[in-house]
Formats: sequence, C-alpha cells, structure tokens
Amino acid sequence: MNVRQSIELRNEAQDAGIRRKTAGAALAVVMAIGFAVACGGSKNAPDAKGGRAVPIVAAKATIGDLPVILTGLGTVTPTDVVTVKTRVNGQLLRVAFTEGHMVKEGDLLAEIDPRPYQVQLMQAEGQRARNHAAYVNANADLERYKKLVGEGIIAKQQVDSQTAQADQLEAALKSDDGAIESAKLNLTYCRITAPVSGRVGLRQVAPGNIVNTTDPNGIVVITPLAPIHVAFAIPADAIGSVMGKNYKNLAVEAWDRDSTTKLAVGKLWAVDNQVDSSTGTVKLKAVFDNADNALFPNQFVNVRLYVDTLKSVVLVPSASIQKSAGGSFVYAVKDDSTVEMRPVTIIASQGDRTALRAGIAAGETVATDGIERLRPGANVTIPGSEPPQDGDTKNPKGNDKGDKGAGGAQQPKVQSQAKP
Repeated sequence: MNVRQSIELRNEAQDAGIRRKTAGAALAVVMAIGFAVACGGSKNAPDAKGGRAVPIVAAKATIGDLPVILTGLGTVTPTDVVTVKTRVNGQLLRVAFTEGHMVKEGDLLAEIDPRPYQVQLMQAEGQRARNHAAYVNANADLERYKKLVGEGIIAKQQVDSQTAQADQLEAALKSDDGAIESAKLNLTYCRITAPVSGRVGLRQVAPGNIVNTTDPNGIVVITPLAPIHVAFAIPADAIGSVMGKNYKNLAVEAWDRDSTTKLAVGKLWAVDNQVDSSTGTVKLKAVFDNADNALFPNQFVNVRLYVDTLKSVVLVPSASIQKSAGGSFVYAVKDDSTVEMRPVTIIASQGDRTALRAGIAAGETVATDGIERLRPGANVTIPGSEPPQDGDTKNPKGNDKGDKGAGGAQQPKVQSQAKP
C-alpha cells in the first residue's frame, strides 16, 4: 500500500464518522420534538368535562349611581382682553407698571407729555374771556338801544341787530366752554390708567417714543384672570341633554392635559346658538372663579361637564363589555363554573364603570379579563378564590355536603377584582 492509498482510506474513515455523528444528532432532535409534542398534547388534552378550565378575572355586578359626564378639549379664554392705547398723541414720558404684574382698575399705567394740551387749555380760556367781554358789552348796548327806541330816537331795526349780535356772542361763549372742556379732557388722557383689573403683559413701547392714537399694538395688553372662561365643544347629539335642564347650574371641571390633576370647578355659562357643520359639535363656555390663578389664558384643558346622575342602576366594569355583530354582550359566570354569552343593554359608560338597563342582574358575576380565550359553555377558574376542600376532591359524585356544582366540583368564591 502506497502513501496515496493510505490517505484515501483515512479520509473515508473520517467521512464515515461524520455521517454517524450527523445521524445521531438528527435522531436526538426528532426525539426531542416528539417528546415536546407529546407533553404539550397531554397538557392540553381535554379532561372529563370536555376542556381545561380557563383562568379569568371576574367581578360582581352591583347597584349604584353613575354620573353622566360629557368630556371635551377646552381653551381658557379671559372674560375681557383690553389693549391699552393712547387717546392723545404725544411723547411717552414714563411707564408706571411692571410687566407681568397684576393691576387694579384706575391704576396709573403711563404718562404722556401734557404741555401741548396745557397750552391748548390756556388758549381756550383766553378766547372765552375775550368773547365774554364782548358779550357783556353787547348786552349793555342792547339795553340802551331798547330805551332809545321807546323814545323814538333810533329805529327798531338797530335794536334787532344788537339783539342778534348779543346772541352770537352768547353762542361763542358756549363754544369756548366746549374748547376748554376738550383741553381739560386731553390733559386727563395724558395720564393713562387701567380700564379693568387684571394682569398686564409685556410693554409694547418704551418711554421717550412718540405714541399715536392709530398705533395698532397700543402700550400694553391687560388680561383679567378672575373670573375666567373656558370654551369647549360637545357632540351635537348631546346638546339635548344639556338644554333640557337649567344648564347654568351644571357643574364643569377643568383638568390638566393628562387628566390627572383637577385644576378648577365652575359652572356652565353659555351655549352657542348653532351647530358647527364642519365638526358636528356645539360650542359651550364655562365660567370659573379662578381665585388661585390655576387657569391661564389660552391654556388647553380637559373639560368634564356633569349633565346628570343615574340613580340605582346595575353597574359592571367597562372591561367586561364586549362587542359583536349582534350588539353588546358579557360573559356571565354561572354557578357550575361555566360561562354563557349574555346580551346586555347599555345605558351609559363612564370611565371603568358601565350602567346596564338589561341583561345582568345585581350580584351576578361577569368576566373582566381573559375574555379572549372564552367560548360559551367554557369552564373557568378564578385565581385567588378559595380552593376546594380535601373531602370534596375525593368524592367527585357530589355526595358530600358543601357548595357543589352539578359535577360535584367545589365552587370557588368569586373575588371582585375591580370595585365599580
């Protein structure tokens, strides 16, 4: 045997060893799969009752009150937004407010140079003094002319002309009085005061600038914060439940954007007079005292409008309500630890509680979790309920005393997992 033949024999021996190892590994994998399938089949094999009990979470239907609440996204809007503008033209001498602070009605906000209007007042007073002197002289001449015309010295026409002149001067005096009051009013406008109480924003002009009555931005904006309004919308279908009551007595709550913190409680203030055809909603407005300034203008809040309270109705957890082509239903747990599909009629749903008109009576048990594995007639078990006694497990025929079902199985006590 030469070296080449020796190498070929060695390679063949190695290939045969690899084939034996591969076949052994494949056989082991097949046996493992078969064992797993056999174990799974035995685990899921039906028992004498026709199926393994499905673990669920259940709760009992109760009698209670359920508030009817309409929710919506609202925007905080101030009762008034006042843009403070100057009513006279002139140079802004000083700003008397602090940006972002609260002001009261009548507080000084700014001052405009009053000197031009002081000059106008002096001119108006001087003009009135001159016209008054002429008026006094015209009246004196009129009295003299009346005496002379009685003696036949002058013509009556001269008396009439003097009377007209006196009347003209009297009218000029009234015009002068108006000019004086106008000048005084302009002097008053040089001191700009707050027309309403509220929080001032950022100033729009600095001292030293010339301000005019036509300035679009004004000097500052005042926003009242207490009371304050919240505007929100509800579906048009629900407007009947609101308008059918004295809606101004309905309570409204404002919550933060996460609906975790209640910000304020108020009353419904007004209802719009038409439905928004683009959204199918009706706009409403609520009023809040906002004494603690919890609500801020243009803030987004979640609104809860309490329309009514359903008294003494059957309540079940909302998680138990299921939908199908035939309508709403629940899985009711019977005394023999099986479930049946029970059609129900819903009155209203609020959060984790639902009020029913028919289908479930108070005290009955409904499934709230594990529902996706249920079928009508399925056996169920409720984890955490009281286990059967030893004597019960040894007597499957149900001859022993105790709470037994039709098959003699000990009935678990249902523990409510959610308090409606």
